[in-house]
Amino acid sequence: MHQHSGHTHHAVKGKNLWYSILLNIGITVAQIIGGIISGSLSLLSDALHNFSDVVSLIISYIANKIAGKEASYNKTFGYKRAEIIAAFVNALSLIVIAIILIKEAVVRFFHPEPIESNMVIWLAILAIAGNGLSVLLMKKDSKTNMNMRSAYLHLLTDMLASVAVLIGGLLMKFYQVFWVDSLLTAIIALYLIFVGWDLLRDSFKVLMLFTPTEIPLKTIASKVCEIEEVKNMHHIHVWQLNENEVHLEAHVDFNKDITLSEFDEILVKIEKEIHAYGINHINIQPEFDKPDNKSIIVQD
Repeated sequence: MHQHSGHTHHAVKGKNLWYSILLNIGITVAQIIGGIISGSLSLLSDALHNFSDVVSLIISYIANKIAGKEASYNKTFGYKRAEIIAAFVNALSLIVIAIILIKEAVVRFFHPEPIESNMVIWLAILAIAGNGLSVLLMKKDSKTNMNMRSAYLHLLTDMLASVAVLIGGLLMKFYQVFWVDSLLTAIIALYLIFVGWDLLRDSFKVLMLFTPTEIPLKTIASKVCEIEEVKNMHHIHVWQLNENEVHLEAHVDFNKDITLSEFDEILVKIEKEIHAYGINHINIQPEFDKPDNKSIIVQD
């Protein structure tokens, strides 16, 4: 029953991604055509931004599908990290795109060009509506899934960029203030770097098998050592496999040479202590008087 429920959620996320991809393809095509006809560099830049979203959403969609594949003998974890890789690639692309936008904004600020503002205004409204709908589709899943959050951030920043284009279009139409578009573009790009960096850092930590910041290794080791039969807990490794799984493996020394059945009973106590810290996959290697390194962290 649990597996069926998970598959349904996976399908819903994939469907929402697919709708967002189709919306962004339509927006991108409209902005490219409009930018060429109106001579608007800001529209073409926003189209480039939208096109990057299409690519990132396709990456997220594929990763979302791959992540649901079952494990096999040569892929014992399956493809559970596919979405983390997608989140990393998307976050990196956010930052790269932001740098390109800032560069273009600086050039445009010093060399503003008059453009057909009416087309800019209407296409910006179209982009805001399309991206706004995509943001609503992705919002719920973005709170629980790193890959979905990367796609959500792409869409949200794209919607904000379109708002900037709209404001610029209105100011150009009524006040002939052409430099404001460049200023707003730079502000949006800086925000894009800010949100992209957090996601890049978080996904990088998962890919590098860093211990999640909220997991206190010393405290866990101390709690396990409070169990009467346990002498020492050492050689600990903790890593996050994906959004839902945190793994721990460790060596545990016992005060006496216990039987396998006794170990199973004590293991229940050990797992109870460790589960309290949000760790859901535990692998313990039992030892008795083994002459190995007893440090909590051991570099293999």
